[in-house]
Amino acid sequence: MSTVELTVENFDEVVSANDFVVIDFWASWCGPCRQFAPVYERAANKHEDIVFATVDTEAQQQLAAAFEVRSIPTLAVIREKVLVYANPGAIPESTLEDLLQQARDLDMDEVRAKSVPPAES
Repeated sequence: MSTVELTVENFDEVVSANDFVVIDFWASWCGPCRQFAPVYERAANKHEDIVFATVDTEAQQQLAAAFEVRSIPTLAVIREKVLVYANPGAIPESTLEDLLQQARDLDMDEVRAKSVPPAES
């Protein structure tokens, strides 16, 4: 599966319609972003059950700001509409595969339980 270009206009639709979304925040002038792009594309082709998306931080500054992207490339993983990972830096293919497996193995009921503040009594 090829990557999907995320914009402010289609972000909610893409994230709502898919249980597993990986986002690569990048810019055309960024050397590490260009080096990471083939690694990301190979993963997208390998994992057809995951939506791989890209955000051009120059064109989509509002999305980059919403994710508090301070340096690029930044990778974000969303499972069932919950942000479970966000970190800057280009990573090797083996590390990306490991990250995807860890995200796949998450118990999302547990993740949601931990992200909700306890009810006051």
